[in-house]
Amino acid sequence: MSVLAKSIAGYLQNASWIRRMFEAGSKLKAQYGADKVQDFSLGNPDLPAPLEVKQGLEAFLKDADKPFAFGYMSNAGFPWLREKLASHLASEQGVPLQANDVLLSCGAAGALNAFLRAVIDPDDELLCFAPYFVEYGFYVGNFGGKLQAIKTDPETFAPDLDALAKAINPKTKIVLINSPNNPTGVVYTESQLRALVAILKEKSQEIGHPIWLVSDEPYRFLVYDDITVPPVLPSYPYSVCVSSFSKNLSLPGERIGYLALAPDLPEKDEVMAAITMTNRILGYVNPPVIGQQIMKYALGSHVDKARYASRRDAMATVLTRAGYSYHMPHGAFYFFPKAPGGDDIAFVNALAKELVLAVPGSGFGYPGFFRLAFCVDESVIYAAEAGFTKARSVFEH
Repeated sequence: MSVLAKSIAGYLQNASWIRRMFEAGSKLKAQYGADKVQDFSLGNPDLPAPLEVKQGLEAFLKDADKPFAFGYMSNAGFPWLREKLASHLASEQGVPLQANDVLLSCGAAGALNAFLRAVIDPDDELLCFAPYFVEYGFYVGNFGGKLQAIKTDPETFAPDLDALAKAINPKTKIVLINSPNNPTGVVYTESQLRALVAILKEKSQEIGHPIWLVSDEPYRFLVYDDITVPPVLPSYPYSVCVSSFSKNLSLPGERIGYLALAPDLPEKDEVMAAITMTNRILGYVNPPVIGQQIMKYALGSHVDKARYASRRDAMATVLTRAGYSYHMPHGAFYFFPKAPGGDDIAFVNALAKELVLAVPGSGFGYPGFFRLAFCVDESVIYAAEAGFTKARSVFEH
């Protein structure tokens, strides 16, 4: 008899493919040497943090010996930073925001879990488009909810809004979007967003309760080809923006993120009070002190995006020469090519034999494809070409 909760025992059997491949990569690196393994498994940004991060740390260090330098603060974060963040997001989202419209959190994952705890009842449903970040399902499952995935177009990964409309039912509580998307790099257009919002307004009236629109956007800063990411908060009163500073500042381990509510949200103060409480009772208590202090200097900064653009071009060159079919990503730092032969798990295992690490699309609810994270040096990308070519040839002959 297992001592574990049934749900967690099930999660362990279906553990994140991202982490699984990362751990497999660690073993390969120990066996063959790190320089022999081309690792595209984990979206762990390798670019140095911007200079403003160092400046923020140095400034905080001068006061680190003062009383309460590392003490508790409001569960929603320092009031001065909430004001600063609200001003920053007001410009980014194109809406007026006040300090009480935003909450600082332990990463975007912390913000999303706090929000779900505040609004999800058992058996409520969260809808999202596949492929999707697999831990969304774990997050909503933490509170008795269920994730229902809606498949996107396999050529462009555009959201299927007709399928979304058909999937909405009285148990639907949230529609979650991720743009720029992990793992496809797709950026939803303004017309797609408008059409999605129109569906939510109509269906909310039909089923008798508002459907939340949650936008998870840690890659908002990273787009290519002069594409823009349309803001969500001005589009719909029940919209929520969740993000972090993990990718734009290369700070994933510091766990600092945020949540922002639409300024015209009905009962907004009550909703924020609830999320602030769930931020506390889930055990986060408050966002990290050091991460907040860094934001004095680093808010609005980002790593050198040109280097990611160059890496995207390098990966496209390698995949094209190796004979792969893929959709060019317009944002984030991932490619999601088709798996030769169609069996993504078998193909990723074949790649691993060539010391090239990827993640099967099955780990994102979308079999038949595989994900490559190109947040690595260009030398790693080009070194993988031989492995990509050999693995493909095995599956196509």
